[in-house]
Amino acid sequence: MNAVISYRQAEQLLATPSYRRSDKLTARRFALLETIDAPSDLRKFSESSLEAVALELRQYLIQSVAKSGGHFASGLGATELTLALHYVFNTPEDRLVWDIGHQCYPHKIITGRRTLLHTIREKGGLSGFPKRIESRFDTFGVAHAGTSISGALGMAIAAKQSGDDRKVVSVIGDGAMTAGMAFEALDHAGDLNADILVVLNDNNMSISPNVGALSNHLTQLLNGWSFPTNHDKGWNSLRLLPQVKAIAKRAEQRVKKMLTPATLFAALGFEYYGPVDGHDLQAMVSVLRKLSGRKGPRLLHVVTRKGNGYEPAEEDPVAYHAVTPFASGVGMIPAKKATSPSYTQVFGNWICDMAEKDQRLVGITPAMREGSGLVEFCKRFPERYFDVGIAEQHAVTLAAGIACDGMKPVVAIYSTFLQRAYDQFIHDVAIQNLPVLFAIDRAGLVGPDGATHAGSFDLSFLRCIPNLIVMAPADEDECRKMLYTGFLQDQPTAVRYPRGRGPGMPVEPEMKALPIGKGKVCRHGKKTAILAFGAMVSNAMEAAERLDASVVNMRFVKPLDESLIAEMAASHQLLVTVEDNVVAGGAGSAVNEYLAASQLQTPIINVGLPDEFLDHGPREELLADCGLSAEGLVREVENHYLNLSIGFKRIRT
Repeated sequence: MNAVISYRQAEQLLATPSYRRSDKLTARRFALLETIDAPSDLRKFSESSLEAVALELRQYLIQSVAKSGGHFASGLGATELTLALHYVFNTPEDRLVWDIGHQCYPHKIITGRRTLLHTIREKGGLSGFPKRIESRFDTFGVAHAGTSISGALGMAIAAKQSGDDRKVVSVIGDGAMTAGMAFEALDHAGDLNADILVVLNDNNMSISPNVGALSNHLTQLLNGWSFPTNHDKGWNSLRLLPQVKAIAKRAEQRVKKMLTPATLFAALGFEYYGPVDGHDLQAMVSVLRKLSGRKGPRLLHVVTRKGNGYEPAEEDPVAYHAVTPFASGVGMIPAKKATSPSYTQVFGNWICDMAEKDQRLVGITPAMREGSGLVEFCKRFPERYFDVGIAEQHAVTLAAGIACDGMKPVVAIYSTFLQRAYDQFIHDVAIQNLPVLFAIDRAGLVGPDGATHAGSFDLSFLRCIPNLIVMAPADEDECRKMLYTGFLQDQPTAVRYPRGRGPGMPVEPEMKALPIGKGKVCRHGKKTAILAFGAMVSNAMEAAERLDASVVNMRFVKPLDESLIAEMAASHQLLVTVEDNVVAGGAGSAVNEYLAASQLQTPIINVGLPDEFLDHGPREELLADCGLSAEGLVREVENHYLNLSIGFKRIRT
């Protein structure tokens, strides 16, 4: 690594023709970037130098993420925008709030975390999202869509209340603008006449291509509005009627004004500026400087290209949204075909098969077509596929409305995103006892995405809802059976399954239903019975071999197989519940409640996720840290009997 050069040396380096021609920077060529440990260092460069800094920043991002993996295309698209914002605004005193945070890697690089970028999303390393405890430049922790304007508005209110003159900027993508709370925040900010700048980063993408009327409207605005083809003929017909022509001319101007984006945001109290090329640094700096001097609610419409500057990502921004390590010179190498499907693929195959059998089935997703396994369903059954955008509340109530009139909706949603629609789940689906099937992906710990995306709470917040059946499959084949079982019910059902692959159980193509509320004894042993829920069954089986314990695949969190629990309690000295959900209020708590209500005195240990937000890291390592590995379960049981033995000896002495 080179020694850090001075800014004068940096300016001289920029003037050399060979530097400006370089489009394949090596580690030797990050001389400018190495001088930037904070945005205050960036501001020492002249505006004419920023293009070269952007070149280094983009190449550094490509090389780093190629080695570490992580979110990629979004950061490439926001490189110039990131530099312009930090160059113009006095961050972190001026507050910069990102939405979701997929695009934050360039932000992290120029805010003192460049040398740690290789640790991103690793255990103990940088978070893949803005995180307040990680840096004072991460002014608001984010990872879900639509939160940035509300957070930034809160900061603007706090600044006004405290008499501070700091600026507040929210950066939100056009995909995230489909989130309902984004418009709630815009409406409130306009009503308050708050001093806030909202930067709308318009790239026509979220993770998947955007959907919805707003996205279509913005696209039409960018392409320019034009009158019908008979427009000129109409004016020619009025040439002999000058007074009528004058009136028509004024009417035309009013119509044009009504069809500009300014009208859309003006209705919410915002001054609209743009659209501006988000990859033109000089234009970005110029307009941001002008807007920084203005007061009140302002919205800057910036047009960017997701994956900009790296051809493979430009051509396929969906595939390059988040990547595993790859060779930067050639792009990603297609992964070897797995020997077993992931749970997401099991769902994707099932919903297509089920749609063939039952014309009533419709699929709904809140902007997670690829992540939820609905790509094939979207292609084969487009008339029965509904992507509602990043609008989880609407997705659930939409399903309720569809179910009211005889159809059978399936909502494919991540566990952590379902949290955003909890009221709709209760109020619109469960109270009305409607037959909506929820296919809940990413349940339990998700690994590198961390606490914001971990489905740690769904068993706790679902099992308390009346009318609901909750299932958790132990393997891929059971996942298919549970989806079919849930679809057959005339009430709300939920099947929750983890990210990634299961133990490799072959999936039977035939549709088979499971008996409601019945578990399955997988192993008969002595003294200890492990009651395992969902993905924890395989670890329980491994532990049981070492303990000679019984194992029950509980299958149903609600209703519980109470008769089987009673049988295990009567025939064993210890019960152990295992789940990849928080212990508080989870499946183990349901077993505790049953034992207490039935006055069964068998000792019980609940093993699950602790009462804390777990950081990012490999899923298996995090499970082991929580005692959910086979070794952890063995340790829990052995410690119980050891403590029991010690206590017995103390009583005897």
